[in-house]
Parts: sequence; C-alpha cells; structure tokens
Amino acid sequence: MAAPAQLIGSSTSFLDAVERASAAAALNRPVLVIGERGTGKELIADRLHRLSPRWSQPLVSLNCAALPENLIDAELFGYEAGAFTGATRARAGRFEDADGGTLFLDEIGTLSPPAQERLLRVVEYGELTRLGSNKVIAVDVRLVGATNEDLPALVAKGRFRADLLDRLSFEVITLPPLRERAEDIEVLATHFARRMAAELGWPRFPGFAPRVLEQLASWHWPGNVRELKNVVERALYRWGDADRPVGQLVIDPFESPWRPHGGTAISPVTEASEMPPPSRPPLKIDGVSDLRSAVAAYEKQLLEAALERHRHNQRRTASALGLSYDQLRHALKRHGLLGE
Repeated sequence: MAAPAQLIGSSTSFLDAVERASAAAALNRPVLVIGERGTGKELIADRLHRLSPRWSQPLVSLNCAALPENLIDAELFGYEAGAFTGATRARAGRFEDADGGTLFLDEIGTLSPPAQERLLRVVEYGELTRLGSNKVIAVDVRLVGATNEDLPALVAKGRFRADLLDRLSFEVITLPPLRERAEDIEVLATHFARRMAAELGWPRFPGFAPRVLEQLASWHWPGNVRELKNVVERALYRWGDADRPVGQLVIDPFESPWRPHGGTAISPVTEASEMPPPSRPPLKIDGVSDLRSAVAAYEKQLLEAALERHRHNQRRTASALGLSYDQLRHALKRHGLLGE
C-alpha cells in the first residue's frame, strides 16, 4: 500500500477537522466531507480509510462529476453483458470493487435522481443489482462522500434526496479554506518547495525572498491548497536558481502581454501604455535636508513599484515609465536593483 498523503497544518480549524476525521474513522458509518475545491477532501477520505478497521481492504474512488449521467449507474453498480449498447461483457461496479473496504464518492452532489435512489438502497440495505440483471448482490462498503455544495440547500431545491442525506450525514466534516488558515500558508509552501527542489535536483531549497512571503500571505487562494502547491512548484521551476532565495512568484500562469482578450490579442506596448502608473508613496517633506538624496530615494521607490506591477519584466516596465530599455537598465543599476 502506498504511503499515506500528508495532512499539513497547525491552525485550530484545520486540526479540529483532522481530529474529527480520526475519531470517525473507527466507526462503520457514512461520512460526508464538505469543503471548497482544493481544501484536501480526498486526503480526509484517505485518513478515514487508513485509520479504520478496513485499512487493509480497497479504497476505491469515483468523481461523480467526471462521468455523464448515463454512465454513472454503470460505474457505480456494474452491468451485465448486453445491458446497453457496447456492453459486450459483464463488469463489476465500484461498489463491488470496494467490497470490504471504502468507497469515496467525490462531487456526490452532482448525482442524478435515479442514481441517488439506487445509492440509497445500497446504503440502507447493503444490496445492489447490476444493470441488466435481477440478481441481488450483497456488498459491505463504508461510504465517504465529498462535495463543495450546500447539500441541505440542494434538498430544499429538490435536487438531492432528503432521505439519502439523512443516511449519509452520520458525521459531517467541514474543511476550512486556506484563507482562514493564514498561519499554515508558509508551512505548506515550504513543504511543497522542498519537494519540488528535490524533484529539480537542487541540493537544498534556498528559501523564499521576503517579498514572495508577503505575496503568499496576502493572496486569497480561491483554489486553496491545490492552488498554493501549483504556484510554489511553478515558482521554483521558473526561478531556476538553487543558490538564491526564490524572488519571483507567478500566481496567474495565464498572465501574458499577449493574452487574448475577447478574441483579440493586445500588444505589449498597448497594454503597458494603458495601465495606470504605479501608485506614488505619500510625500513626506518634514526632515528633508538633502534634496538630491530624497529625489533618489523617491525614484528608487517608483522603480521598485513599477517592477513589481509588471512582474519584473524590464521591457514592459520601461514602456510603462516612458523610458527606453537602456535608460531603465541604467536607472536600475544606479539604484542597485538589477539583482545580477
């Protein structure tokens, strides 16, 4: 059996969810795992299985949203030869595959009403019939469902069976989004970075520059831990320097001066010229005794802000500031901002 996936974090809300999963694991009851995309619902399902008496038996997964409605029944409950066009031989479904173990149904809220009705029978009686057959097959399966939907709200709208929800919700574990686990962001980012550094063949992970840590902490992470993992791994891959702390973060991989907008590509010059200039820090004239030094400091702040806005793309920064590329390079060198 493969090594268990790691659940990383020390925030109270996260640890409470993990503790609840650990307590529920030993009971032979259905569990619902609720959370936004990328919060780790599949990791909780894995924990529920590995800490249960069924740990040596199969853990079978099915993403209910990944299959068209007419194939869900066949995947879940199996079918006999000739049950439908293309069914040339009998096949067991996921419930039979998971017999004695755990079945993890991701995106369970997308199940069609007929599939919900058949699922209810299996949950209630531990029996199913394959498509195209009248033979009743007994199965012993512990069910774990996951969704990012509000299932009680779906019941109120008539899109999910109330009796099925009653039977599935013996325990409900709701995972906090990453934006509510601020203290875990740097820990998770470092974990993913160390793994990526090893994959890239680096002797060690050189750490993150302070401005990158600020970006990680300030982003709202709509994709949660999965998004954080992608961002960190992409940062190391693009940085490509095993000796210096990672100093650049690209959160949106689609960002490009040539990115299509409404079917029309925008040239880098047009985009740069249309962007608002960098916001100016407030002027503080009290205590200024050396005009040249004050002007130089202000120029450096403007350059730093413009570089940050344009993701350190020097040609775009130069265009936005009305400078030639060589003029910008000269200014950056004068203020020690080339980083070379």
